[in-house]
Amino acid sequence: MTRAISLHQVSKSYTRGVRVVERLSLDIRPGEFLVLLGPSGCGKSTVLRMIAGLESATEGEVRLDGEDAGDLPPSERDMAMVFQNFALYPSMTGRDNIGFPLRIETPGEDPRPRVDATARMLGIEDLLDRFPHQLSGGERQRVAMGRAIARHPSAFLMDEPLSNLDAKLRNHLRAEIASLTRELGVTTVYVTHDQAEALSLGDRVAVLRGGVLQQVGTPRTVYALPANVFVAAFIGTPRINLLRGLVRAPLDGAMSISLGKQYLPLREPWSVDQRLLRVQQGREVIVGLRSEAVRLAKPSEARPGEVAISGLVEHVEFQGHEVLVHFNTGSRPAVVPDLEAPRPVRPVRRRRREGSLLDRLRDRRAGLRAGPVVDLDDPADAGAGRDGEMPPEGRLPGDLVVRTTPDFDLRHGMQVPLLVDLAHLFVFDQHGERICPAPARLPDLDE
Repeated sequence: MTRAISLHQVSKSYTRGVRVVERLSLDIRPGEFLVLLGPSGCGKSTVLRMIAGLESATEGEVRLDGEDAGDLPPSERDMAMVFQNFALYPSMTGRDNIGFPLRIETPGEDPRPRVDATARMLGIEDLLDRFPHQLSGGERQRVAMGRAIARHPSAFLMDEPLSNLDAKLRNHLRAEIASLTRELGVTTVYVTHDQAEALSLGDRVAVLRGGVLQQVGTPRTVYALPANVFVAAFIGTPRINLLRGLVRAPLDGAMSISLGKQYLPLREPWSVDQRLLRVQQGREVIVGLRSEAVRLAKPSEARPGEVAISGLVEHVEFQGHEVLVHFNTGSRPAVVPDLEAPRPVRPVRRRRREGSLLDRLRDRRAGLRAGPVVDLDDPADAGAGRDGEMPPEGRLPGDLVVRTTPDFDLRHGMQVPLLVDLAHLFVFDQHGERICPAPARLPDLDE
């Protein structure tokens, strides 16, 4: 038996009114593998703990199979949780750790058949008689997973179960988790800050920032159609190029996006999305380009929909099968605040006995936005991309990263022609919301 999990306008506050989760609504279908993705401190684990019953919601409802589970203790929710730190009993063998919850749930039943079946499924039969201190990190996590699987729960809750493991073992266990959950068909909620785990495991991915849900969709959708700058920047390796631009759309002339020293001409016939950019005439926007949207080639080799710019090589990263080239195109990068940091710290306001409706609406709006998604006035950004100036501390040189093959012989200081595929162009407004492709339109992702 598997179950549906629904969160309806759920909020969680701790001391001094600081909200860790803000008005979250999310429906998880029976048998679905949903990944909660976001930077550290965004509220992912708190959401998981509210589903498990280890935390109570300050506002809203947690529903299991359509019924309010607010007063239901964790022991009666029929869920199994896998923790980041394994949480094994050090004085028990692997067999006893796996069988312990079975002995608690059904005291008169022999747990050995289910323990042995679970061990065969995970390939850990030879680990059952060892104690945790005799096991490696990956072996401990397999035993911890076995303890959860043996119970035959209606839902698995996994709180960054692979984050303490090395990269090779993480990739191996990731494949095992995907295979196991698909075979068992049990509803799974998986928390991680690793986008590679999220995109490879999840049926859907829910991206959180500052306790606020930014977007939920299939891995393909959140990558190809990010709702805002934060989602676009958080998902994708290398990180998407975000450049500050200005829309030029005279009524009797060609439309283009200025990137400082260069510009992207939007040639006719314009798409529906490009026509809508006329509304942004004279306004500053954010241009998003994935590394695969730009290629090294001469203007004479341009395909339909490609436009030419050029870049000065600043840095070359050899990756073996590919090369990441950092170019200086004379553009200014857009800054996404606290992308890898905890939620923005807003000043704590003392609660007034009486407040105007406008004040309450302003507070609610501030909470929903969780701070600005993008900052176009960041002082550290002021010198980016200008001649003779060093990039801000902690930022790699250049403003455009392009993925290419190792065949090109590129050296620092070379001027290289580039072709930009406008079919893979993202445009975001000053608040970081996507305006192109238009949110109401879902283009064919096979294009």
